[in-house]
Amino acid sequence: MATKLYVGNIPFRTTEDELREMFSPHGEVHSVSIITDRQTGRSRGFGFVEMDNADAAMAELNGKEFGGRNLRINEARERQDRQGGGGDRDFRRSW
Repeated sequence: MATKLYVGNIPFRTTEDELREMFSPHGEVHSVSIITDRQTGRSRGFGFVEMDNADAAMAELNGKEFGGRNLRINEARERQDRQGGGGDRDFRRSW
């Protein structure tokens, strides 16, 4: 069964192919995605790798220097529902 890993602190110029290449020696990589900013399209410095044998990859690569930065790798958590945003929707003018 594949496990999804969070990969943080990646250099902003890193490509999905580079992440796949880094993780593939540790097990079969099913998917790779680098998260980008919606407005600019630039990397946000983290991504996700879904793979078999994730524990071995995590043990080997967590803290490893890559492109001048130390990677942070752990098992991804399910995304929490986010509330609100954009101000107080119950605000009513009192005039």
